[in-house]
Amino acid sequence: MSNVRAAHLSRRGILAAGGALGLGVALAACGDDDAKSGSSDKGTTAARSGPWTFKDDRGTAVKLAKAPANIVAFVGVAAALYDYGVSVKGVFGPTRTKAGKADVQAGDMDISELTVLGNEWGQFNVEKYAALAPDVLITTMFDGAGTLWYVPDESKDKIAELAPSIGISAYDRQLTVPLQRVWALAESLGADMTAGKVTDAKKRFEEASARLRAAARAHPGITVLAGSAAQDLFYVSGTGLSVDLEYFKALGVNFVEPSASVLKASGGWYESLSWENVDKYRADIIMMDDRTATIQPADITQATWKKLPAVKAGQVIARSPEPIFSYDKCVAMVENLAKAIETAKKVS
Repeated sequence: MSNVRAAHLSRRGILAAGGALGLGVALAACGDDDAKSGSSDKGTTAARSGPWTFKDDRGTAVKLAKAPANIVAFVGVAAALYDYGVSVKGVFGPTRTKAGKADVQAGDMDISELTVLGNEWGQFNVEKYAALAPDVLITTMFDGAGTLWYVPDESKDKIAELAPSIGISAYDRQLTVPLQRVWALAESLGADMTAGKVTDAKKRFEEASARLRAAARAHPGITVLAGSAAQDLFYVSGTGLSVDLEYFKALGVNFVEPSASVLKASGGWYESLSWENVDKYRADIIMMDDRTATIQPADITQATWKKLPAVKAGQVIARSPEPIFSYDKCVAMVENLAKAIETAKKVS
């Protein structure tokens, strides 16, 4: 395995900072996705006329004669743009579950109306991408090197030849920063950011944040751990690189996390534990990775997990390590944690 490929798999594992999926999941084979062509224009706003430019978080300015109409995006970015009234032609990344339903990262989009270029890590159908005649590709980034999330190393050069790309950083910053960046992107694409639905969502997010700050202040002794479950390992997150955890910590949430020296082995993201050692860290609330590639709490069978105080007390909530960066979708993330802290019993 090349160092470059290993690095990408490492990022696949470390994302969520303890929401690691492990190399086994990252390398899991998957059949060709039966993508459906076409895209709904429902809710699409009229893009601004005239030359269009947007500078991404790599400092790269994409300049086009007019606002892009044929947009291809990582599914979570597409879901955020959809919330602002901007539709895309194609997506890549976790879009549909094995049961054929919309993945949690697809948000409110009707996935039957999208061309899915690849549903899992390492998948990206370049031929289908070319057939869409893309004007721009948009995705997130989870490292300081500007690596485009879910764009495979082996085909990235071919992909880059077909259309310019925009990267929105979700690395080592608080949640509000990528929220603002996607807001600016949607606005540049013609979204009506004064629409009641949009402004109401932003207000609700701000209110939820104030509620979480108040809850953390009122219950300083309540501790929170962010984790993710794989078949053989349990990942405990550090709070230093993930946008959601950095934001929650800034609001005063009291996290239990590995030391900096322990986190160093994963580049600062997480510590991996065997299930026998899952009780190394005790917390009153456990936030668990909600992505479909991870094992969900109801399906964890290990006795050591069931013995954890937070699990026995029913104080386990969902966490979205790859948030959909619209204010509407981030409200529930903040509210759920606020409610959990407000109602938690001290069990650690």
